[in-house]
Amino acid sequence: MSPVQAVLPRATWRDYVTLTKPKVISLLLLTTIGAMFIAASGYPGTWPLLGLLIGGYMSAGAAGVYNMVYDRDIDGRMRRTALRPTVTNVVPTANALAFAIALTLGSFLIIWAAGNLLAALLSWAGIAFYVIVYTMWLKRATWQNIVIGGAAGAIPPLVGWAAVTGELSLLAWLLFTLIFMWTPVHFWALALMIQRDYDAVGIPMAPSVIGERATVMQMVMYAVLTIVLTVIPFALHEFSVVYLVAALLLNVVLAVRVARLFLVARSGVAIDRATALPVYTYSMLYLALLFLAMALDRAFFVVPA
Repeated sequence: MSPVQAVLPRATWRDYVTLTKPKVISLLLLTTIGAMFIAASGYPGTWPLLGLLIGGYMSAGAAGVYNMVYDRDIDGRMRRTALRPTVTNVVPTANALAFAIALTLGSFLIIWAAGNLLAALLSWAGIAFYVIVYTMWLKRATWQNIVIGGAAGAIPPLVGWAAVTGELSLLAWLLFTLIFMWTPVHFWALALMIQRDYDAVGIPMAPSVIGERATVMQMVMYAVLTIVLTVIPFALHEFSVVYLVAALLLNVVLAVRVARLFLVARSGVAIDRATALPVYTYSMLYLALLFLAMALDRAFFVVPA
């Protein structure tokens, strides 16, 4: 046994939880559960709710573990990720892969039992897209990585909707598209904050490839598309005017924060962490409150056709 191996700490349950990226999962679960309440126009039932909470966490967690295993070479060279258990080898690669496989299989069975086969298959599609399409292909190949790869993060509402209804309606696909368009605004704000880390390991994020100003212009475009998508369900009579007012208020704040970022970029001043942080933090709150508004509106204000 080498001296390095001799001093490695033994993995704990906390290390395995870290592998699942719990901070990322919280928002994914919120959109899953939010879609369930929207689809049910109220409470979706205790067993489906618990099953999707547990199975959804396991599914998204599995994707996170696969991601950490595959990216451990670049994670070790970035300050933000250098202490991940797969980098420090606190959790050996073989153990991490076994954990990911167990989560993958377990999530499928739980979501199938609590919901239906369609929901379980969609959850697997999310894992496959995130790991194979985004992590293994797009992330290191193109600055459009997060745009295309964002489809993986948009699948959870489809899982939640399918678990309740057994099918995917137009509104379900609108929720998918909404998150798909929201993702570049959210993630490129993060990329602007930590672009030096990505530069150091050769990941082609938009700020480094097309420049900060062009990246912010892209964010403006996607923010406008996101705002438009929040209004379409109201126009289709899926939500009441109460939802519309809530959405408009949320959209005003989003527009203001993105506009402030645009003004800085247009002035030619370098965008630092403090400048991009308000967009990044609000984008998460925005999506959470938007889904909450949808769920409450369907439960209390929408009159069934």
